Amino acid sequence: MLDLLIIAAYFVVIMLVGVLSRTNADATAEEYFVSSRRLRWPSIALSTIATNIHAGHFLGIAGSAYLYGLAQANLEINAVFGLLLATFVFVPLYLQLRVMTITQFFAAKFGLQVATAYSVLTMVLYGFLYLGTALFWGAYAVEALFPQYTELIHADPFTRLVIMMVVLGAFSAAYTWLGGLTAVVRTDAIQFVLLVGGGVVLSVLAVDRAGGFGALRDTGLMHLHLPADHPRLPWTAIGAILLLNLNYWGSNQIILQRALAARSLRDAQLGLLAGGVLKYVIAAITVLPAIALASIHGDAPLADPDLAYPTLVNLLLPAGLRGLVLCGLFASLMSSVDSIFNSVSTLWSVDIYRGRLCPGATDRQVVAAGRRAIMVTLMTGLSFGMLQAWIKLNNPTFALTHWFNDMSYYIKVGFVILIASAVFLWQANPRLVLGMMVATVGLKLGFERAWPDMAYFNVTALTILTGFAVVAAEAWWRTRRGISPGSLGQAADRTVVRAGWALGLSLVALQVVLH
Repeated sequence: MLDLLIIAAYFVVIMLVGVLSRTNADATAEEYFVSSRRLRWPSIALSTIATNIHAGHFLGIAGSAYLYGLAQANLEINAVFGLLLATFVFVPLYLQLRVMTITQFFAAKFGLQVATAYSVLTMVLYGFLYLGTALFWGAYAVEALFPQYTELIHADPFTRLVIMMVVLGAFSAAYTWLGGLTAVVRTDAIQFVLLVGGGVVLSVLAVDRAGGFGALRDTGLMHLHLPADHPRLPWTAIGAILLLNLNYWGSNQIILQRALAARSLRDAQLGLLAGGVLKYVIAAITVLPAIALASIHGDAPLADPDLAYPTLVNLLLPAGLRGLVLCGLFASLMSSVDSIFNSVSTLWSVDIYRGRLCPGATDRQVVAAGRRAIMVTLMTGLSFGMLQAWIKLNNPTFALTHWFNDMSYYIKVGFVILIASAVFLWQANPRLVLGMMVATVGLKLGFERAWPDMAYFNVTALTILTGFAVVAAEAWWRTRRGISPGSLGQAADRTVVRAGWALGLSLVALQVVLH
């Protein structure tokens, strides 16, 4: 009961912060969607990484780490590469144009047709896949940790999960609807402290119970790089991860909305670099506890690996402390969900509503359209969340995290080609870029048919490289020019440069030390 009271208090505090951050009916689009461009670097760092983390990290990613070990951390650690590119290459370009959405950058490069296609596909990717996944993992966590209470909601497990997804989604939608990006950033700061605090506590206790880092090494799971023929996480997957980071960290509205709202280029760059340091922390608190559990339960493996994190919570934490750690888990959910709501509403209202449907719309009408989009996004996210609940309940051992990754990569491979063509090439052909964004879906399917045993990360990398090679070859043949000077990078000052070098060298060092 104490745990439930602590969690209830958490929800009350978050809602109060959201209400106090509300914007009035006459708020401008810039006020509502990019917080009047006044964010400082600490807020950008905390909110960006809080957005990146959702309950799936503490369940799905921890579950994968329970099976495959430290190699799962590659997805977190190598995000630093994407953050470095975003810091020095992409964000300076966006801020020079003072865009409110990444779509506006693509419109300037390739025209409205390509930009609109990107905007619509992004809304589909995040409004369905990402939101549904975040809501499902949040509900699944509650079900795993409080079965004695959730059974009171409904006798049927599927119905219980759906009800909890509706409640969690509606809660996040409410304070996002009220306050826009300002509410999202303020609540994210609180939620990040909770999720890291809870993760650190559980990590320390789990490693200690396992017998220290020596015991973790004895599991054989403390290797960052697995053999090239590994079915899920071969070391060659790093190539695909680095390529995909071009999209996730370089042209992702959900992630970069804080940087677009920065007070200055320096704030945006320092915020993203600080976020890179925080990614190392996230890697540790999601992966190490799962490896520790593999050591603790060496002779009795879990039937459902995705329950590794909840199992540790129930095994190691007393009442009260368990509630605080669970607040961190809920915080990871809310910080992702509210950001998806805000960013999808921004894309719809700025790019589609004002950009295509009602060019003369006032700021008040644009904000109203964005708020309506939040409600629609909640419905679409719930539909995909219900699909995942059905899959998981019918096959508990199914690795949802890798299935979700593979599904989302059908869209993301096209996004990587789009951003790489826009930034790194001289005058890429807009029609060819758009055609290749669509063609990569069939290309990826073809590669999967041709090499059914190839790890999906490797298939993804092959698809991206093939598609980009076609666009680059045509651009070079037509212009006889190589790399665009816009891709050479820019830094606000020497402090940013030194911080960037330090972060980049740390990434290289970790690859060597943890090999």
